[in-house]
Amino acid sequence: MVDQDHDGRQGRGQESPAAESSVPLLEKKAAQYVEGCPGCAVDRRKAANPGIPYGSFIYVWIVVLCTAIPISSLFPFLYFMIRDLHIAERTEDIGFYAGFVGAAFMFGRCLTSTIWGIAADRIGRKPVVMFGVFSVVIFNTLFGLSVTYWMAIATRFLLGALNGLLGPMKAYAIEVCRPEHEALALSLVSTAWGIGLIIGPALGGYLALPAEKYPNIFSPDSLFGRFPYFLPCLCTSVFAAAVLISCIWMPETLHKHKVSENGNQSVEALEAHLIDPKEKVEQSNSLDTKKSLFKNWPLMSSIIVYCVFSFHDMAYTEVFSLWAESDRMYGGLSLSSEDVGQTLAITGASLLVYQLFLYPRINRVLGPIKSSQIAAGLCIPILFAYPYMTYLSEPGLSIILNIASVIKNNLGVTIITGTFILQNNAVSQDQRGAANGLAMTGMSFFKAVAPAGAGIVFSWAQKRQQAFFFPGDQMVFFLLNIIELLGLLLTFKFFLAVPDQSDSN
Repeated sequence: MVDQDHDGRQGRGQESPAAESSVPLLEKKAAQYVEGCPGCAVDRRKAANPGIPYGSFIYVWIVVLCTAIPISSLFPFLYFMIRDLHIAERTEDIGFYAGFVGAAFMFGRCLTSTIWGIAADRIGRKPVVMFGVFSVVIFNTLFGLSVTYWMAIATRFLLGALNGLLGPMKAYAIEVCRPEHEALALSLVSTAWGIGLIIGPALGGYLALPAEKYPNIFSPDSLFGRFPYFLPCLCTSVFAAAVLISCIWMPETLHKHKVSENGNQSVEALEAHLIDPKEKVEQSNSLDTKKSLFKNWPLMSSIIVYCVFSFHDMAYTEVFSLWAESDRMYGGLSLSSEDVGQTLAITGASLLVYQLFLYPRINRVLGPIKSSQIAAGLCIPILFAYPYMTYLSEPGLSIILNIASVIKNNLGVTIITGTFILQNNAVSQDQRGAANGLAMTGMSFFKAVAPAGAGIVFSWAQKRQQAFFFPGDQMVFFLLNIIELLGLLLTFKFFLAVPDQSDSN
């Protein structure tokens, strides 16, 4: 799919036919490259090298991974953390309090994502990314040192509010590659995100409570004995510190030069994030006289679908660990944090293989919409089967749980990647930072509500084990299926509008 927005016609003055055929429509004329502009330097590099930009894609991978790991690393030990903080008076209430800790990160990110997107369009992708990685180093470390419930919530909130990484990185992924590699670029974003959401719980599962699990290495009187959830957070922060250092050499993609006499777009034009790309950029830049992104229905409809499925995925992630670790008498599986971490690690490995080798082929054949519809439809029977795993015993339980988790998470990433493609094809390049920031704001709000809501529903469901209608945890997975069905319905043409350059399946 070729995005035919800004400067879509290439100058053909003195180029040979062979060279002309190898140059994509998105590139600018040679005369439009401005010395000293980092965006022009990236465009020149893309013009000279038609292959996949592996170096730039590595930055996409590690930065998104650094963003995703802290989000989910607490889930395997959150149940035990709330228990050890003695907040919940009853075991059935642990899920209630755990949900608010999980929601704090997303609530903070909801408040600031659009601001970070606008900042990325104004000052550049790189400064916003580096500040976001720095916030991971600081506040993820402090979260591991939390000694009170409110300290845990505060550090998670600040981690989310100061972390403006994902929106700018989706725009960056598109901008560092040629149009024919855009699907792979966005697939890398969702793959790294999905892998991070798996590696995080695996780290938490294996490294939390180290003095209990590895007494020969960690003494109860050591730092990790006094702060039993610090080790997984420290490992994540060390990785983030390494990513921060490597980002010093990350190329900037934002064009930084003034308006030229021939009317080329400038930083000031990029700053006008709510302007319709088809309209002429006026000197006044008054928002009330320009078409808003909110009137771009292909963008807004894809963001709404993205938010619904993101709500489902976050609620599922919260419920999965709580359900797997809760006692069988309450409808759970009575698994340890190591068992949950192992299941999620297996799922992460499968995501890597699936997204790099299978999804690009599926997307080429089915397109982002049809593949998302099929994935959502397949998720429903899988979720329906989850509560009945309580009737299984080892080793059959581990095998079935691993298979179901692998399939469910791969299907979920298929849907999210499809919405990424639709969102970025619905806007021009100069609007991608703000558009992705807007998507992150909506998604973060839904993901902030999801853990709290899931925790409350989970706690309520465990108290109705003898109910006639979907007793116990069956009610939790029934409600997850209702959300999945809603998202599926919203992917059809009566609601979801397709950008002109996107797949119209």
